[in-house]
Amino acid sequence: MNQMHENNIKAFFALVSAGLWEREVNLADYGVIDYSEVYKLASEQSITGLVAAGLEHVKDVRVPKEELLTFIGDALQVEHRNKAMNVFVAELIENMRKAGIYTLLVKGQGIAQCYERPLWRACGDVDLFLSDENYTKAAEYLKPLASTINEERPREKHLAMTLDGWEVELHGRLYVGLSKRVEKELDSVYDKAFCGGDVRSWINGDTQVFLLSAGIDVFYVFSHILQHFYKEGVGLRQICDWCRLLFKYRNELNFDTLESRIRKAGLISEWKAFGALAVDWLGTPKEAIPMYDESSCWSKKANRIIDFIMISGNMGHNRNADYMSKPYLIRKCYSAGRRVKDIINHMRIFPGDSLLFSFSILKNGMMSVMRGEG
Repeated sequence: MNQMHENNIKAFFALVSAGLWEREVNLADYGVIDYSEVYKLASEQSITGLVAAGLEHVKDVRVPKEELLTFIGDALQVEHRNKAMNVFVAELIENMRKAGIYTLLVKGQGIAQCYERPLWRACGDVDLFLSDENYTKAAEYLKPLASTINEERPREKHLAMTLDGWEVELHGRLYVGLSKRVEKELDSVYDKAFCGGDVRSWINGDTQVFLLSAGIDVFYVFSHILQHFYKEGVGLRQICDWCRLLFKYRNELNFDTLESRIRKAGLISEWKAFGALAVDWLGTPKEAIPMYDESSCWSKKANRIIDFIMISGNMGHNRNADYMSKPYLIRKCYSAGRRVKDIINHMRIFPGDSLLFSFSILKNGMMSVMRGEG
């Protein structure tokens, strides 16, 4: 790594931290910085709005006007899209309620409310979590309104479609496909949310949008991070979401209950490693990370995770996708080959879990091929 590139990486993470926590940042210590590369890194991780917020807190150097305007322009576009999505979400949920369909919003716009600037967090899909009855009713109600509908995955109770230009996903269960222990804990969320009423809410305009309670949301968001980490590549945006969620509800979370759930799922090693990443690389206050462990071994694992994140990009953004135009079996072979390389890499970080989770992922992939799913 040349010195300029190293400076850019350090400046990038300093700006992410500044934007994430809205605090002053000093960049003079990093020497000459190429802000066009910082922008490239932010784009790859889908956090240009967050870095733009960080640039507002730079006090010791003058950021070139052209680069600053590029970031601000991106942030304003993100803000515009978020406002439009919030209107869509409100209308969608209101219309579903009028049809007698009740849902929870997961990830996305709900987690955005944990940020100091919710409108500067890049938005993605609209993910709805529904009870069995409401999942069936929602599918029947929304299908005639959709411009495109993906093939349903019955085992996962997952159906994706496009409504008014927005990607909407229906989830009848919170499935990540890593292990039976993880799925058992995620399935318990269903009972807590729909039978026990373990939810919180967000007032979106005039619409009350129900979300998972903070305690179970933290666990779900973390397991979703691991799903992408082990399957295709996780981005900093998802990890920043987790950090902001933990910080927002740091005084309300039952740490003992959360630790019990993490241990039952068999994810304690991953939790401690990503906790070290949150503190070391993103500047998350230690008191906001339950089970935070200062041991150097977790920081070393965090460094290796960061290497993987920077190489793969958000949701595998940096990875060559040319093979997707190939015939079905060739796509599957190429995907399997890349997955084996990831297994080898991840074994350096989480030896036992990498083998266990990869076995489940490969098994599920083979079942998908047998069912003829794309």
